[in-house]
Amino acid sequence: MGCRQRTAKSELLRVVAGKGADGRAAVVPDPSATAPGRGAHLHPTSECLQLAVRRRAFPRALRVREGLDHAPLEEHLLARPTVIDRPETGAGSS
Repeated sequence: MGCRQRTAKSELLRVVAGKGADGRAAVVPDPSATAPGRGAHLHPTSECLQLAVRRRAFPRALRVREGLDHAPLEEHLLARPTVIDRPETGAGSS
């Protein structure tokens, strides 16, 4: 949604329109992909989130007229552990 790149659904994070901690309408993460309602998918990176915010993609994708707070989604992305790239291990490595 943010960067518009296609990838496997399993690599994306589903988000839905819901309520934030303060009760206002917000974009909330749905990692289990079981929340009811219309959902949208984006890469679980801060870069993709910022592109979606800048493009105002959340209200369009989730078909919500009012502005959506994206703070709950930011908090979820910041709380995720960072994946560290490991060198390839093959038959020649020991």
